[in-house]
Amino acid sequence: MLLALCLLVIVIPVLSLAPGKARTTPPSGALVVRANTTSPNEFPTLIAAVAALPADSSPQSIFIYPGTYPGQVLIDRAGPVTIYGYTTDTSSPAHNAAVLTASASAASAGSDDASGTLRLKVDGAALYNLDIRNGFGKGSQALALSNYGTRVGVYACGLYGFQDTLLTEQGLQVYLQGHIEGAVDFIFGQRSQAYIAGNTLAVSSPGCITANGRSSNDSGMYLLERNTIVLASGAASNTSGKVFLGRPWRDFARVVFKSTIVTAPLNPAIWSEWSTAMPNTDHILFADFNTTGPGVPSNAAEPSFATPLTAKEAAAYNITSALGSGWESWVDADYLF
Repeated sequence: MLLALCLLVIVIPVLSLAPGKARTTPPSGALVVRANTTSPNEFPTLIAAVAALPADSSPQSIFIYPGTYPGQVLIDRAGPVTIYGYTTDTSSPAHNAAVLTASASAASAGSDDASGTLRLKVDGAALYNLDIRNGFGKGSQALALSNYGTRVGVYACGLYGFQDTLLTEQGLQVYLQGHIEGAVDFIFGQRSQAYIAGNTLAVSSPGCITANGRSSNDSGMYLLERNTIVLASGAASNTSGKVFLGRPWRDFARVVFKSTIVTAPLNPAIWSEWSTAMPNTDHILFADFNTTGPGVPSNAAEPSFATPLTAKEAAAYNITSALGSGWESWVDADYLF
C-alpha cells in the first residue's frame, strides 16, 4: 500500500536505536587485526587472521582496529566466527572505522560469489560495525558481501557496491541497522530467508533495489521493514524517477516492504518486470504496506503483479514469519526495535 504524504496518511515512523556503546578494545580471546602491526600477537590483515583460525567447530572471534584493509577474504570453516570492527558507537554504521575493500568483478573472477570482498561460507557468523566495499563500479556484477551461511547476523555494517552489492544466497540471515548502497539489483539471492530492517538503502544510479531469485514455492523470502530509501551521496543525475523496489530474478520471487520511508524519487510503477522478453511475474509476491515519503510519486500506479497489503495482511509478515521459530537464539536483539 503506497501512501504519498497527505492529510490522510498514517505514518509509522522509522525507529532508531539509542546511542550504542563504544567498542574500541578487543573482546577477551579475540584475534586482533591492526594495520602495520609489528606485534607477534596481532595480524596485519583480516586475511592473515582468518588463516590463523583453527580448523574445527569452535566459536572464534576477531577484532579489527581502524584502517583500510585491501584484499578479498573467504571465511569457510566448521565453527562460527564473529568479527567486530572498531567503533565509538555500536548502534550506527556512521562511526565504523574498519574498512574491507577490493575491486574484483564477476567478469574477471568467474562468478558473482568469487567477486565478493568478504565471502561467508560459514554458519552462525556475526558481523559488527564493518564497512565492506567493492570499488569495481559499473560494467559487471561486483559483490561487497557474498553470504552463503545460515543463522548469520550483520549488524550496523556498511555494504557498498554498484551492481549486486549484497548476495543473500541461502539460509537464514538478518541485516539490521546498517547502510546498503548500490544501483542495480543490489540486494539479491536465490534461497535465503532474509530479514532486513532499520537500514538506510542508498541508491546511486537507476535500477532496482532487490532482485529475488526464489525459483519454487519454498520458504525463501525477503522481508524489508522500517528501512529508509535515499539517494546515495554523489548519485547519478538521472537516478530520480528510475528507482524500483525490485524486479523478479526468478518466477517465484517473494519480497515484502513494510513501513518504508522513501526520499529517493521512485518510478511511478514502483516495481519492475525482470525484462520485457522475460517478465518472471507468474508466481511472484511483490507486496508493500505503508510506503511513505516525498519519494513516492503522486501518480504512483503499481502493476497488476504487485500486491498492496492491508494493515491486517501486513501484520502477518514479521521476523518470525520471515525466519521461522527459534530466531531469538541467534539474532542480536540489541539491534531490533
